Amino acid sequence: MRSRAGWRRATDWRGAGGLVALASALALPAPARADLGALDDMTRRMQACTPCHGPQGRATPEGFFPRIAGKPAGYLYNQLVNFRDGRRHHAAMVHLVTPLSDAYLREIATHFASLALPYPPPPPIRAPAARLERGEALVRRGDPGRGLPACAACHGAALTGARPAIPGLLGLPRDYLVAQLGAWRSGARRASVPDCMADIARALSPEEMTAVAEWLAAQPVPDQGRAVSRLPAPLPVRCGSGA
Repeated sequence: MRSRAGWRRATDWRGAGGLVALASALALPAPARADLGALDDMTRRMQACTPCHGPQGRATPEGFFPRIAGKPAGYLYNQLVNFRDGRRHHAAMVHLVTPLSDAYLREIATHFASLALPYPPPPPIRAPAARLERGEALVRRGDPGRGLPACAACHGAALTGARPAIPGLLGLPRDYLVAQLGAWRSGARRASVPDCMADIARALSPEEMTAVAEWLAAQPVPDQGRAVSRLPAPLPVRCGSGA
């Protein structure tokens, strides 16, 4: 997993001036953006997101930043609000979204959700077979004896999420998945009560979190990661909005 120093290096290119420039690009009012060039207006503005999240939000090889293209709009909107309102923490994201209105955050979320783009093959994951098997078991079946639901019960049998607000789990870097489970477990990442993901992450051991992340990161993404319109059964846990 990436060290804290490595994470800082991944964002050091910005600096104070860079953050201001990116925030300004996101926040320009429509009249001021009328002559920004051949790209459509929203695509031009969202270039501020690409240094971390990759061209068109497809992610980069950095390993710590997630793909956002094609994620459910409700999920993306919830995350933008969470960064703005202090439930998620990343200096660059907080700086970018703090001045933005709910309406603009929904516009950003809708833009990236609309991008149906192909996924690359998963990277090779060097992990013991037994650990990958444990990860798959937790993802697909959970651990009923411990009250742990399967990831697939909420994120869908194909693990591509469900509209409007449940994200897919495939096509994400191992480091990002490990970091987010750790953030849920420590309370650094939060959602509205009841915070189901925090409860689940706290029930997992660090070894289990690694196993889940490694297995997920090793899987190809079916059907371009399209989220299903609805899940076939009620969710096994109650979750507040904003997860």
